[in-house]
Parts: sequence; C-alpha cells; structure tokens
Amino acid sequence: MNQWQIDSWRDMPVVQLPEYPDKQHLQQVEQNLGKLPPLVFAGEVRELKSRLAEATRGDAFLLQGGDCAESFLEFSADNIRDTFKVLMQMAVVLTFGASCPVIKVGRMAGQFAKPRTTGTETIDGIELPIYRGDIINGTEFTAESRIPDPERMLKAYNQASSTLNLLRAFAQGGLGSLEKVHAWNLDFVANSPQTAQYSNLADRIDETLNFMKACGISSEHSRVINETNFYTSHEALLLPYEQALTRRDSLTGDWYDCSAHMLWVGDRTRQVDGAHVEYVRGIHNPIGVKAGPTMPEEDLLRLIDLINPENEAGRMNVIVRMGADQVEQNLPKLIRAVEREGKNVLWSCDPMHGNTYKASNGYKTREVSNVLKEVKQFFAVHQAEGTHAGGVHFEMTGQNVTECVGGSKPVTEAALGNRYHTHCDPRLNADQALELAFMISDTLKECRRLKDS
Repeated sequence: MNQWQIDSWRDMPVVQLPEYPDKQHLQQVEQNLGKLPPLVFAGEVRELKSRLAEATRGDAFLLQGGDCAESFLEFSADNIRDTFKVLMQMAVVLTFGASCPVIKVGRMAGQFAKPRTTGTETIDGIELPIYRGDIINGTEFTAESRIPDPERMLKAYNQASSTLNLLRAFAQGGLGSLEKVHAWNLDFVANSPQTAQYSNLADRIDETLNFMKACGISSEHSRVINETNFYTSHEALLLPYEQALTRRDSLTGDWYDCSAHMLWVGDRTRQVDGAHVEYVRGIHNPIGVKAGPTMPEEDLLRLIDLINPENEAGRMNVIVRMGADQVEQNLPKLIRAVEREGKNVLWSCDPMHGNTYKASNGYKTREVSNVLKEVKQFFAVHQAEGTHAGGVHFEMTGQNVTECVGGSKPVTEAALGNRYHTHCDPRLNADQALELAFMISDTLKECRRLKDS
C-alpha cells in the first residue's frame, strides 16, 4: 500500500459520494470545517479503544444504537434525552442481568448520511436524485431540494456539537446516575410488559444502592454511581466532511477523525481498493466494518490487515448484518478464518439491515421477531465456535414510533402509518428495544453460565 495521507482517499475509486455541482463552494466549506474545534478528543477515543479491547476478550459488551439517519427537522433536546434514556435502560438491563460491563456508544451526533441502493428515484414519472441524508440534500421531492449542498455540512457540524454537549451533560451531570434508574422510563411505554419487568429490576437496584449508602458508599463519593461514559459513532460515508474534521494529536502525532469516537465502513463501501477503506486505515479511531452475507473470508481478512495491520485489540469491530435466515450459513466461515489467522476482532451483531422488507402498504419495515432471531443465532454461532459475541448494533429511537412490525405490544403493518417518522430505515421504538435488551441479557447470562461450568 502507498503511504497514507489525510487526502490519499481522493486518488482511489469512490462510491456513494454525492456529485456537488459547485466544487469551489465545496472546497470553501471544507476549509471552514477544518478551522472549527474538534467534536471529540483523542484521549476519549483512546479510552473507548481500551474498553473495546476488553469486549474483544469477552470481558465487556458493546451496546451501540441510535438513529438510522439524524434529522435537522427533528433535532430537539427531548429527542436526544429520550434516546439516551432508552440506551441507559438497555445498558442497565444488560449489566445487571449478565454481570457484564457495558460500553455505551450512540449512533448520534454525526449519523447524517446514508448509502443508497440507487442514485435516483422516480415518482409520478419524475426522476430526481435520491435523498442521501440531511448532511447532503433534502427530503422534499423537488429538483432544488435534491441538489447536494455543501452548506449542510456546517449545519450538521453545529447540530452534532449541540448534541454532544447535551449527551456529555446527561452522562456526567446526573441523568446518567444509577440513582435515576426509575427516571429513565418513558411515559408512552408505561403499560408494557417490558416496563413492568424493568421496574422490578430498578427496584432491586434501588435496594442495592440504599444498602451501599448505609455502608457509606453513595453517588457523592463514587463516580461509578453518579456518572457514565457515553461515546458517539457514525458511518464514515461523506469523506469530505470526515477529512475536514481529521486532526493530528499533539501528544502522539497520530491522526484521529474528531467527528466521532468510533467510525464504521458500510457493506456498500468496504471495497479493499476503495476510498472509504483508504481513509479509515490511516486514522486511529476504533473502526467497524459491516459484513453482509456476500462477504468472502478473503475480503474480510484483507480488510483486517489493511485497517489493523498491528493486530491491535479494540481497533477492529466486525459488524455482522446477515439477515435472520443467513447467520448460521455465512457467519461460521468468517469466524473460523479470523480465528485461524489469530486476528483480534470484536464481533457485534447488526440485526436490522438484513431484515428489511416492504410491507403491503408500501412502508419499509422490519419484523421484530426476525431481529430477535438474528441476535439469537449470532450468539448461538459464537457459542458453537467457542468465540465471543461482543456486542449489538441497531437502529432505535426514544420516540413513540410505529416503524417496525411486532413486539410484545404489537405494531401491525396496518398501523405503520400512524407514527412513521424515519426518513430512511425503520427503527425500533423504546418498548421494542427494551424487549431486545432483556433477551440479550438472558442470553449473555446463559453464555456466562456455560463458560463457568
């Protein structure tokens, strides 16, 4: 491979990038972004990498979730707070149920761009460029809205900055405290089976905290009780934006993408000779690579060698997105190839993207039972192979949406239109996400029991 440079990706074949009509305007926006403060810091990134190394060894578990694509229109403190609450609920269910540290990573503060299957869409005989996320163009089906606009990158940066400020306040300013475990409930799921189960767990946590307080251990004396670590991630898709926020660390001299703590490369942009892989191989953030059912073992090994040549634990996260009916067939050969070569890899499961279908009424959706099935099969394969199922990665929200079908409080296909708010892919609502957390918790507990027996 050639020597990596911050812009060496520009010399490589590239897919899924928009064609900006005004190149001079684009260049000016990139220069302006390059002068702005970093959104995250190298020390935080190294901290996350260290924790992901624990998950690689099976000593922790990665919980990664958030919006399919963040929206300018739906940006609000309440939406950020509610998604944070659901992730905290899920994390405490996993931690308490499985006695396992949970690493919390949000698909937040930067998940504005989406890869698309086709470059255009046609409605009523009119063909226009496809919507690629608010950081690139608009959702309105007009020629003007669909023109890629570089100024949107500056708006995305400002929204990401505000989101990060709020997340840091929540995580370190009290809402992330275990003493707020009951406050993480959302009103619209008050009567669900998951909420009753969660309330029982929260009562047990309260009893434990009261006992600890009686022993002299309280939130006033313990950061572990009063604060939490919360990291951000997004797909490294819009490379001009990512390059503009890439900075050299003054302590180590290494390059970091300071737009997020963790980045990933999607199943559509993971070409070993492509621009996206070229870019991520030179930054020192933890990197995820999506592995779909078409991923050959040879390609995965080449990607690992390119992105993590020093075989550093915590650097490489293989995010498996097979589909509920293809995990048992396709995952074992990938695991065996990685194990044979002695590669340090964190395996996590994205049970969302392989289970998308179009309902009879035209809405894109996912069946919750298939999401649960894929996660169960992911764990079962790792159990059979003697390896660690290290995390989950999914699209969810704290909003009361009806986008995925099924769940313990079933959403029917006929009800999808009631609160279908996503601009791209369907997300789990809070109740469905909590159902998934309890299932994973039980599975982790069983895996630990078998390991210790």
